[in-house]
Amino acid sequence: MAAAAGAAPLLGELPDAIVLWEILVRLDPKSILRCRAVRRGWRSATSTRGFLLAHHARQPALSIFSHCKYIGSDRKQDILLLDHQAAQLHTVVRFDHPYQLEGCCDVLLLLSTRHSILNASRAGLSVCNPTTREMASPGLLLDFNILGMYPHRPTGEYRLLLQGRKHETTQWDTPSDRTGFYVLALGSHQPPRHVGCGSETKLVSAIFEAGVPVRLRDCLHWYRVFYRNPSEEDTRSKLVVFDTIAESFRQMRAPLVPTKSCIFEMDDTLGIYTCNSMTTGQVVDIWVLHNYESEAWDLKYRVRLPIAQIRGRPEGPAGGWFLDVASGDGNALLLVCFGRSMFYIDTDGKLVATLRSCHSWDQRLKQTLVPHDFFAALEGYAVNGSPFIPSI
Repeated sequence: MAAAAGAAPLLGELPDAIVLWEILVRLDPKSILRCRAVRRGWRSATSTRGFLLAHHARQPALSIFSHCKYIGSDRKQDILLLDHQAAQLHTVVRFDHPYQLEGCCDVLLLLSTRHSILNASRAGLSVCNPTTREMASPGLLLDFNILGMYPHRPTGEYRLLLQGRKHETTQWDTPSDRTGFYVLALGSHQPPRHVGCGSETKLVSAIFEAGVPVRLRDCLHWYRVFYRNPSEEDTRSKLVVFDTIAESFRQMRAPLVPTKSCIFEMDDTLGIYTCNSMTTGQVVDIWVLHNYESEAWDLKYRVRLPIAQIRGRPEGPAGGWFLDVASGDGNALLLVCFGRSMFYIDTDGKLVATLRSCHSWDQRLKQTLVPHDFFAALEGYAVNGSPFIPSI
């Protein structure tokens, strides 16, 4: 500690241990960065790996939103986090052009400039830590579709789960006619490693229609959003699960729902929400997996949305609806986008707050100032440069 080394105490008469481990460690990342400019001792004390890991452990996982806007003829993008308790949106980073989310794992975003889910591997890919404003590219991955990103606990690596495609010109020494599933460690110069066959066409279809997976218990989970014909009946009540340790796929039971549905994480377990037509019934059901091992689900909430109250707000004209569910501290909150506003609704159907309308990325980010060594091994590694826009 600074005092033990004969340096001035960090804060007045308070012991350094109190200042560091009871006060500074509780601040948000932006405040930590600001306090480093106050004193050299504060900068040194808040830059150690032990402090950064303890600080990261205290950060909440917050829902991610995207908001695009035009500044002159240029289209800019804000990435925002939702503070559930305060019901406020905070901008965490700004880009000088828009991105799509291809993956998220706690502290990192996998972004692309794609316009279609089918060409994600052909677009410009970037791995980003929005808190430290680091960005680099894992390459174009021309021969692969991206299924998800995850941390591999045994090795500490961050990995991409990929699906190989046929008849493509390969950038790796991998047979281009060999379909299947592959794993690529970020920062590694080795080609993607084959981990399974790609014959499960229904499972692959379900993964693509589910989008970004939910990570829980070292597994990635997908749940299909829509079912369009009776031949898909056998996958209607199934989750697709990839075990990141065993590197194998399996299925889990899920509630059988007749309408559009989405999977999300809710307090260290899985949730699925469904809604009927928001122009007629306005009822949202939220299912929760209360026992992971037995794959037992409960219908925990049935929420009737205050549609008349929402439609009567003056913030914007009538338009398309969008629904999302956020969770934290044992509570679930519904986010309804309508017109130019987003409405924060509790499970009793009460309107809690009105926010500006943003596009939900259906994932949560846990901010960290801990550096990641793999960034420097990737192409185009940069800190705080373009496409980042300086914060205001």
